[in-house]
Amino acid sequence: MDDTFDGCILLAKGELRQARRLLQTEIGSYPTPISGCDAQFNHLIAERQKVLDALRCLDSIVFVPTPRTPQRDAGVESR
Repeated sequence: MDDTFDGCILLAKGELRQARRLLQTEIGSYPTPISGCDAQFNHLIAERQKVLDALRCLDSIVFVPTPRTPQRDAGVESR
């Protein structure tokens, strides 16, 4: 196992992708018809969305304001 930050992120992404595949398989094999108030099915959909949100979050670029770039479009100050 890679004990670096990047290694941990890669491992997390791999686990989340596996969770997404498992959830998709379970959702795909869910018996029909599905009523709007099927709590189990709705839970699976909510869990899938949480996994997708986590993957998207890990892949996003985050702007961290600093004294030199207080706004996203401020550009980079050179000295």
